[in-house]
Amino acid sequence: QVQLVESGGGLVQPGGSLRLSCVPSGSIGIIWEMGWYRQTPGNERELVAVVFSGGNTVYQDSLKGRFTISRDDMKNTVELRSNNLIPEDTAVYYCKARARENARSTSYIDYWGQGTQVTVSS
Repeated sequence: QVQLVESGGGLVQPGGSLRLSCVPSGSIGIIWEMGWYRQTPGNERELVAVVFSGGNTVYQDSLKGRFTISRDDMKNTVELRSNNLIPEDTAVYYCKARARENARSTSYIDYWGQGTQVTVSS
């Protein structure tokens, strides 16, 4: 079964930088959107940012300006970067991809990564 493989994360000091990467472990067809979500204990998973085929992006309003999402359609990878992390950014970050099997498919499948812990602390 194809999985999304995340890398990056770990312990970061306040004001530090973050770079998360995500790539499918195999072919998942035609990808429509790729994005990052995050979750803290006791809370629902929330959107950080998504990037659609063609390059349009959507960010959580409160995170605009501090996070940047980018996508490489040739490699099917998605990255999330931040240069100004704060302790409230501490969370498990999840990669997500929404794809359809082929050009004739009309339904989409959501794929999730296992999550990577990001801790912002001095």
